Amino acid sequence: MLHEIKLSTAECGPPWPPHLCGGRHRCLGPLAFHTGSAGSQISLSLGGRRAERARGTFQNGVVFSSRPVKVRERIRLRVEVGDQHWEGALRLGFTAVPPVWASPAAMAIPHLTDKPGYWAGVVPDSLAPLGSELCFWVDPQGRVILENSSGRRGVLQEGVDVRRKLWAMIDVYGQTRAVLLLGSEKKGKFGIRRSCPTPPPPPVSRGDSCLCVPKGRTFHVHRSTASLPQQQQLPDTAPPTGVHLEEDCSVCLSLRASVTLSCGHRCLCIPCATRVAEEFGNCPLCRQPIIGFCDVHEG
Repeated sequence: MLHEIKLSTAECGPPWPPHLCGGRHRCLGPLAFHTGSAGSQISLSLGGRRAERARGTFQNGVVFSSRPVKVRERIRLRVEVGDQHWEGALRLGFTAVPPVWASPAAMAIPHLTDKPGYWAGVVPDSLAPLGSELCFWVDPQGRVILENSSGRRGVLQEGVDVRRKLWAMIDVYGQTRAVLLLGSEKKGKFGIRRSCPTPPPPPVSRGDSCLCVPKGRTFHVHRSTASLPQQQQLPDTAPPTGVHLEEDCSVCLSLRASVTLSCGHRCLCIPCATRVAEEFGNCPLCRQPIIGFCDVHEG
């Protein structure tokens, strides 16, 4: 459910945060989460830039940007807290519906995307581990683009109506329990415009995260995809359109994924496959036990 979040000005400021730069530097404006409309399990901090979902649930974590964002404005965020006992991770997108008018929803997909004016896509678990930095934006063709810190891009969703005002929409879902907005930027003919500068973010701490899966413990399986429309019927580990996870190792993101695991996923390079099999014993995508693996480059 969505509800009004009542926070002190000292904690989160007004719905539109003030310019820390005084508005003198042609900035895009302050970028934070909307304090008047967010999931019922969300709490905001750090001037409204950090959104954290309650520990005991995987849903009710939908948040929106405090202001409309521009086409090609690249929004940067960092995964602050992770809970590996859930399945699935972030959902990212945009809405043409002002956040204060947003319909109550436990999940962005499908509860909001089934309605007009909402567009969102699923971020694969492997792209959103604890501490990862992601960037997303909508391009002039109405495509929601995702980019990770190594520069790999993919299309999360298409069909966004870029003729309308758009607010960023982030579903702090599943394994992703908290995110921090790092700012935004937009390239133009005369340089790069950025959102209003903010204090440097604190380092990510592993202490509040539940990293139970690598330790061999079981995890809850919740598949919300059962109720999705056909075009959204993707497993949580599937790549967004245009991102080919099998081309790069899903662990180091630098070497090619040349190893096919016993579950059928080709997602690791030889060095990472050896280490993952010895230390964790499970496929990083589907969590099935690694019985053996085959290097496709071997004759």
